[in-house]
Amino acid sequence: MSTRTKIAALLQSREFGKEFTVKGWVRTFRNNQFIAMNDGSTLNNLQAVVELNSMDESLLKRLTTSASISVTGELCASLGKGQAVELKVKKLEVLGDCDAEKYPLQPKKHSLEFLREKAHLRFRTNTFAAVFKLRHVLAFGIHKFFNERGFVYMHTPIITASDAEGAGEMFKVTTLPFEQTPRNPEGQVDYKEDFFGKATNLTVSGQLEAELGAMAFGEVYTFGPTFRAENSNTARHAAEFWMIEPEVAFNDLDDNMQLAEDMLKYVIRYAMDQCPDELEFLKTRLLEEEKQKPQEERSEMDLIAKLQFCLDNEFQRLTYTEAIEILKNSNPNKKKKFKYLIDKWGADLQSEHERYLVEKHFKKPVILCDYPKEIKAFYMRQNDDGTTVRAMDILFPGIGEIIGGSQREERLDKLETRMNEMHIPASELYWYLDTRRFGTVPHAGFGLGFERLIMFVSGMGNIRDVIPFPRTPKNADF
Repeated sequence: MSTRTKIAALLQSREFGKEFTVKGWVRTFRNNQFIAMNDGSTLNNLQAVVELNSMDESLLKRLTTSASISVTGELCASLGKGQAVELKVKKLEVLGDCDAEKYPLQPKKHSLEFLREKAHLRFRTNTFAAVFKLRHVLAFGIHKFFNERGFVYMHTPIITASDAEGAGEMFKVTTLPFEQTPRNPEGQVDYKEDFFGKATNLTVSGQLEAELGAMAFGEVYTFGPTFRAENSNTARHAAEFWMIEPEVAFNDLDDNMQLAEDMLKYVIRYAMDQCPDELEFLKTRLLEEEKQKPQEERSEMDLIAKLQFCLDNEFQRLTYTEAIEILKNSNPNKKKKFKYLIDKWGADLQSEHERYLVEKHFKKPVILCDYPKEIKAFYMRQNDDGTTVRAMDILFPGIGEIIGGSQREERLDKLETRMNEMHIPASELYWYLDTRRFGTVPHAGFGLGFERLIMFVSGMGNIRDVIPFPRTPKNADF
């Protein structure tokens, strides 16, 4: 194979007169002369120019959208608009033909719904090239953030025997035959006959295992897939998604809030620095989309201004109790415009309430803390009032909750009492309780839904458009 130059590098080059070989896919071919080609290294296309009557007509007919080609030619300054350089073709080879009659992604605008049905091909569009480049950069930025701060990256198990959230919405993992499932004398499934000898499931969180690591390394984080068997078809839910979960020994809730704010600002800044072309493209795309909406539904800021706004402002911190008072006295609540009206303390806040606080009341990101213990998980540290726990949620414009976390309950007696109240068997989590028996310390952590972060940074409105192969109810293609 001849050495190739990536298009991203060639577009920056000014080595005019030098010969280069590039390989990629045809985006468009017009006037039997101008090939727009892309190799995935940049959103921008390279124009390769074929001299008229210099190539066999049968070869040129094969230059259809998405055909793969190898081009060798001389780099020249471009006289046309939109590009500084172009390649004067000396040698052209079709590496892979693409039948124009059958190829479903012709060079025109396609709806996101249509492209979800062609998820195996949608990476070839500018929109998804931008989104998934952003996904890569945000993932790298997260690892960079924690690595620079001395955190240890832990790989927590995907197959577990515990339910970290107590939600029960889990995918079971089994090798037992469905037709003749072995049963014990009581008629229940006999999991002793199963592969692991007990009931197992796909993980909903790596938090509990990460806490074990934090009790040795001090600062750890996980970054991996998690699974919820929740039959939800909203734009914000998927059955398979990725989570970032740091756990830090000796941190309290205030430390936890600051770490989360610092991380979000760091990775947003990193994405803005590394993906200016992608964000500019997505900003323009979003502005075009918003033109179809009524004026009152349009965003007050464009995509890049919104990201910069989050960097420039300290996140507003307030308690759940303070938030309930604000919501109870808000116009949407008084005029019954909320779908879920706030009438008393203890209500589980919905996305509409979270977005009101962020977008209408404070007009900046918000961190809520000290939630009622009845609506939170068993492992959260109980406050002295006996009714609230040291939980926190970070709320972002357009998204609602993007991070959920807490200071963990480090006191063995309090933790065991709470587990009993919630009917969580202590015998199955003996290993977790051992961290409280042997050298317990105050500690805290949080979970960031990676896809929600990508939705915020990219401006995409549906989680199905920020994960390469979405897993949703009745959908497990590709």
